Amino acid sequence: MSRHSLFSLMGPRVSDQELLTRGARYAAPTVTLALARILLVVSIFFPYWSMMLEAPQYPDGLEIVAFVNTLAGDVQEVDGLNHYIGMRPLGEAASFERASSVWMIVAMFLLIEGAASVRSRWAVLLVLPALLFPLGFIVDLQFWLHHFGQNLDPHAPLSSSVKPFTAPAIGVGEIGQFRTIARLETGWWLAAAGSLVTVVGLVLHRRAYKPLHDAAKHRGAIGVAG
Repeated sequence: MSRHSLFSLMGPRVSDQELLTRGARYAAPTVTLALARILLVVSIFFPYWSMMLEAPQYPDGLEIVAFVNTLAGDVQEVDGLNHYIGMRPLGEAASFERASSVWMIVAMFLLIEGAASVRSRWAVLLVLPALLFPLGFIVDLQFWLHHFGQNLDPHAPLSSSVKPFTAPAIGVGEIGQFRTIARLETGWWLAAAGSLVTVVGLVLHRRAYKPLHDAAKHRGAIGVAG
């Protein structure tokens, strides 16, 4: 790899004198991005989403709780009700996402760590998956709710009483005599906070290293002119 390519990838070197003079400026993005990584990893251990199903035969309601890699709560009971209207078992939804989610979060952790190490605009691309992850979770969740609700088995016992539907990923939905209340949970908010902190880290990253880039380009221009 040429010196120019290495500079483009890693960015300018920070001199010992510069670190001594403005150490806090260069430490700020590193510390901020470290906090973002922690928030993202901790989110694994908390539920991301839940849905309460209110039904006449269940006065206390049934609740489904979704972590990034598993489902918890009244899954069997809800599957039993869904069977009568022709909906597939919940465990069949997003099976790839649940199987790979922890590894994807670990990968995002490492990418953010890499972004803290480079001193160039490549940092933005490295953290992009983490920035988009919370929104991607909601979009993927809504896709599966739509897919399952719109593809009911026409031969199910109560298929004629419930038309295809799309339950909302967030908020209240009405499905025949049932009512769903869906909300985002602690894990999702931690991941979202991690994304927000990552944005702050990028701002601090630019504040720290852009002047060094500009100075290096200026020196290069002088060298060419000379």
